[in-house]
Amino acid sequence: MYKLFLCLRYLRKRRIAFFAVAAVCLCVAMVLIVFSVMDGFLGMVRDRSRGMLGDLVIENESSLQGFYFYQEFIDELKADPEIGAQLHEATPVIYTYGVVRYPESQITKPAQVSGIRLDEYRRVNDFEKGLFYEKYYPGTTTLAKQRIPGCAPTAEGVYVLPPDIEAAWQKWWASATPQERAKAPIDKRWPYNRVGQYWPVPHEELAAPDRPGPKWYGSELPGIILGTDMCATRKEKGDYDRYHCRGEEVQVTLVPITESGHLRDATGPVRDIFRFTDDCRTGVYDIDSMAAYVDFDRLQKLLNMDYREWTDDDTGQKVVNHARASQVQIKLKPGANVMAVRNAIRAKWDAFSGPRLGLVRNPTLMTSVQVLTWEEKQRTFIEAVEKEKYLVTILFGIISFVAVLLIGCVFYMIVQQKTRDIGIIKSVGATSLGVAGIFISYGAAVGVVGGAVGTVIGVLFVHYINEVQDLLKWISPKAEVWNPQVYIFERIPNEVNPVHAACIYAVAIVVSMLGSLIAANKAARVWPVEALRYE
Repeated sequence: MYKLFLCLRYLRKRRIAFFAVAAVCLCVAMVLIVFSVMDGFLGMVRDRSRGMLGDLVIENESSLQGFYFYQEFIDELKADPEIGAQLHEATPVIYTYGVVRYPESQITKPAQVSGIRLDEYRRVNDFEKGLFYEKYYPGTTTLAKQRIPGCAPTAEGVYVLPPDIEAAWQKWWASATPQERAKAPIDKRWPYNRVGQYWPVPHEELAAPDRPGPKWYGSELPGIILGTDMCATRKEKGDYDRYHCRGEEVQVTLVPITESGHLRDATGPVRDIFRFTDDCRTGVYDIDSMAAYVDFDRLQKLLNMDYREWTDDDTGQKVVNHARASQVQIKLKPGANVMAVRNAIRAKWDAFSGPRLGLVRNPTLMTSVQVLTWEEKQRTFIEAVEKEKYLVTILFGIISFVAVLLIGCVFYMIVQQKTRDIGIIKSVGATSLGVAGIFISYGAAVGVVGGAVGTVIGVLFVHYINEVQDLLKWISPKAEVWNPQVYIFERIPNEVNPVHAACIYAVAIVVSMLGSLIAANKAARVWPVEALRYE
C-alpha cells in the first residue's frame, strides 16, 4: 500500500515529473501519428490495387502490343471443371495512350485510354463504386451509343430530365437513407438539376413558348467514362465542381501499334468522337487525372487489334491478324485459394499457348505472358511503401528514446532529493526490493498518464489531419504538406488502428518503467544510517 501512496504522491507533488509525462505524451503522439498515416497509406495502396485489378491478372507486361487468343483462353478457363468452379468473372482489357480534347472548351489533355466490357468489368473489380452518375441515376451509365439528355423546366420552374433519367433519380431517392439524401449535393437552380451537375438545355426549347419538355437530342455517339480529375475540379472541402455536362462531345486521338511494335504508318493517328457519360473516382490521383474508359470492341478496332484477314499483294497468301488484348482481369469466388488458382492458370496457359505459337506472326507476345496475383502485380510499389513505413517508424522510435533518458534523469534527481524519505522507509522495515518497486511503479504511472494523453492527442490529430492540412494550405499555399500529384492519393489517411494504438500505449508504459531502473537501483542501495546521519 505504501508503494501506491508514495507513487501517487510523487506524481502529484513533484512538478519535475511533469516533464517526463510531457516527453512520453509527445513521443506517443508522434509515433502514433506517423505509424497511422504510413499504415493508412499502405492500406490504401493495397485496397486500391485489389479494387482496380481483381484477384488475378493475365498480361504481357513487357509490351503495349498485348497478346493473342485471350477470349479462347477465358472460355477454356470457364469450361475447366476445377478452375471454372472458382471463377466469378474474367474480362479482357486494352490499355493505350492518347489525347482527349473537349471541343466546346477547346481543352486538350493526355490520357490513358482503357477498353473495357463495362458489365464484366463491374463484376471483376470495384469500378462501379467510383461512378458518380451511376450512384444517383442507377442503370444509366453505358458505353453504348447515346444522345444528349436535355433538361426542361416544369410548371414550378424546376428543371427535370428525360423520363428514363428522371425515373432513375427517383429510384435512388426512394432507396436512399435520410443521411444519404442529406449528403446528396442537390441544386435545382437553373440550369442545374439534382446533383449540382450542369445539364444542357436544347436551344429550340429555350425559344419555344410552350416548353415541350425534356428530351434526348443530338447525334448518337459511343459513350466514354472519364477519370474525375479529367473533367472536374476538386474544391477545398473535398467535393468536385463538374464543369463538363453529361452528353458533351469528347474527341480522342490514338496512335495504333502494330503486332511487330511499330507505329501504324500511312494513315497516322486515329480519331474518334464520344459522348461523356460518367466520371469515375478511384481515389488514386495518377489514375483519376488521366483515365478514359471506352468500349472494348470499339477501341480494339481503332487500334487494329481486332481479328482481320486479308491477302498479301506480293505473295498472294492469306494473312491473319488475330485479336489481341493487353490484359485479362479475373475475380475469384469468395473462399477461393488465390495462389492455387494462379498456379493452375499458369500451367493451363503453358499448355494452351504452346500449340498456337505457330499460328501467329509474333510468338513473343504469347511466350512473355504472365499470370500474377494483384499483390504480385503491385509488389514493387507495395514493398517500397512497407519499407518506408517501417523505416520512418524506426527513426521516430529512436528519436523517442529521448523520453527514456529524460525519465531516467528526472527520477535520478528525485532520488537525490528524497534520500531522507527513502532512509525513513527503510528504517521502518521496507526492503530494498520494495523501495525499488516504488520508483518502478512511479515510472509506470508516468507512462500510463503520458501515454494516455499522447494517445488521445494522436488519435484526434490523425482524425482531423486533413483539416489541419487545409488550414495550413489556407494560411500559405507553400505550407501544403500533402500534394496528391506526389503522394498519389487525394487525401491523407486519417484512421487509427485500435490494436496499433494499444501496442504503442503498452510500449510507452514499458519504456517508462525501463527509464526508471537506474534511479530505482540507486534508491534500493541507500543505507538508512547514511541517509539519516545528518538529520
